[in-house]
Amino acid sequence: MRVNRLLVLLILFGLFTQAEAQQPKKIPRIGYLAARSDPSVNEQAFLQGLRSLGYIEGQNIAIEWRFARENFDRLPELANELVRLKVDVIVTSGGYPTVQAVQKATSTIPIVMANVNDAVGLGLVASLAHPGGNTTGISSLTPELTGKLIELAKETLPKAARLATLASPFDLNSKLNRKAWEDAAQSFDMQLLTLEIRDPDDFESAFDTARKKRVDVLILPARSFLALHRKRIVELAARSRLPAMGSDPKWAEEGCLLTYGPSTAEFYRRAAAYVDKLLKGAKPANLPVERPTKFELVINLKTAKLLDLAIPPNVLARADRVIR
Repeated sequence: MRVNRLLVLLILFGLFTQAEAQQPKKIPRIGYLAARSDPSVNEQAFLQGLRSLGYIEGQNIAIEWRFARENFDRLPELANELVRLKVDVIVTSGGYPTVQAVQKATSTIPIVMANVNDAVGLGLVASLAHPGGNTTGISSLTPELTGKLIELAKETLPKAARLATLASPFDLNSKLNRKAWEDAAQSFDMQLLTLEIRDPDDFESAFDTARKKRVDVLILPARSFLALHRKRIVELAARSRLPAMGSDPKWAEEGCLLTYGPSTAEFYRRAAAYVDKLLKGAKPANLPVERPTKFELVINLKTAKLLDLAIPPNVLARADRVIR
């Protein structure tokens, strides 16, 4: 009798184990919110980062992609949609407005900032070492890069005396960094003209003003609202024969004279590493915010030729990449 009972228990245990083994395993679900229209090299870099860690979309990880299509007003709606889906982590692309929208939508789901300028100054995290809350990720060094960009402008165009930059009154970064821009320009004996952009229709008039004011060089800071209109800005700069410089290598690839700054693609590969740690149980409050360590000088010689400019040999020799 005892043998029969033991046999029945063993059979039941075997059936239970087999049923449990056949149950589909829950795969992690990632929310991804971007301000742009479509996936770009940034999203490719993010997927590459995940693959290097063993995550394959559609196999052992699911990604809910959401793109605001340059409409910042849609960000809160899309952020709330990802929260309702109960994703495990939300990755943001598009700077401060995107992170802010997700932070307002959830205080519990971990948030990974793929690229934000001055996250501490913007109040997105408490500090780089101890972010606190549910947000961590990568924060770039835009304020610190300001002086380097203006120095490069002076080296490349020694006679340049008037410098212009584009800013939005609705962009908190523009307000925070204006003093840094003014101080850096003054240290190189350059006048700074800030051209305000309230909506896309203002770009034409901004460049008209730059021509009337005889601006020598245009500096393009890393701002999400500018990146969304990169092609148009570069075209207007070319039409105005105005040398343009920025901190994102994509500007040089699009046609700016030169750029100096960190590789944004690397930010997105690093974002994948944050996702991996969070899925394995790490708390965002305890994951320090990273800052870029590798910087790249990219010079577009095709643009230099179109503008009839000669890049000084000492600047050209320092270039990490030259577009010919």
